[in-house]
Amino acid sequence: MKLTRKDFLKTAAGAATAAAIPSGRVLAAEVPAGKTNQAEGSRVPAPEFNGKPKRGVSIYSYTGEYGVSMTMEDCFMDMYDMEAEGIEILANGHIPGYPNPTEEWVQWWHTTLNKYNIVPGEYGHWVDSRRQPGRILTTRESYDMLVRDLRLASKLGFKVARTKLGVIDEILTPVENWQEFIKMALPVAEEYDVRMCPEIHQPTALKSKMVNDYINFIEKTGTKYFGINIDFGVFSSKRMNIPGVIDEASQPEDMIPLLPYTHACHAKFTNMSEDLIETDHPYDRIIPILLDQKWEGYLLSEYEGPNRDVPGYASDQLRKQHVMMKRLLGEI
Repeated sequence: MKLTRKDFLKTAAGAATAAAIPSGRVLAAEVPAGKTNQAEGSRVPAPEFNGKPKRGVSIYSYTGEYGVSMTMEDCFMDMYDMEAEGIEILANGHIPGYPNPTEEWVQWWHTTLNKYNIVPGEYGHWVDSRRQPGRILTTRESYDMLVRDLRLASKLGFKVARTKLGVIDEILTPVENWQEFIKMALPVAEEYDVRMCPEIHQPTALKSKMVNDYINFIEKTGTKYFGINIDFGVFSSKRMNIPGVIDEASQPEDMIPLLPYTHACHAKFTNMSEDLIETDHPYDRIIPILLDQKWEGYLLSEYEGPNRDVPGYASDQLRKQHVMMKRLLGEI
């Protein structure tokens, strides 16, 4: 069953969602005359956490409709309607003129964030190590690419970047010189106050050499500007079929020692049932751990299920997931 916004709010879950929206939550454009609000185009401050995860959405979830039946502002409106706070964008897919957007677009971005009460949650970008045919980018070329994106991420108000490193195999082992160019970029990341976070993604396990290498790098350098993003696909009951690769699901408890280094999570999901249960990922085990550990980052919804090109389908799935997360987070 596909729900429109109107139909969704007629359901028990929709009614609970609507009831949970604070009465003072209005669009910035609707603030009455004489009341203060953040100036249009001003930089968005870092959010104040209260010891629990925040809900957000990756615009990647709307891939099948983005640019076809939905604009970026349509995505903002949809997020506002489900009371999602944080947003993730993919720089090369969602920023017109990337890596050099116009000042008019940057102004539109900040104005629209303010209008819909949305916070920049995570800036998705790549160190495109295989950009040049027949060779891997040099350390300096990779550094220059990082600096470009750190500056742009900061300009757009992001404090966390999902820094996708180039890989050399099907188990997502990063290029050999990753530590060199990341270390070079740490002073720049500190200057712009942006944390670089490679994504831990299936088939990589949370208990793996790759993750250990990332944590060892953090501890060796003592940096606060490099961390990880845990994609919940690592917990999925549906595994990849890669010849010669052992792909076993990580357990939610495996997150616990990694959470101090985790600045955002991809709340991956593929199917929300009619009774608001995600059938492929153990959210009933994941979120209680995050609450118990008082983890304060963004849970950025990432829909990777079927029918993404069917108008309204991804939105319907996102709404159901956010009601589920609100329930598990104790918000309703």
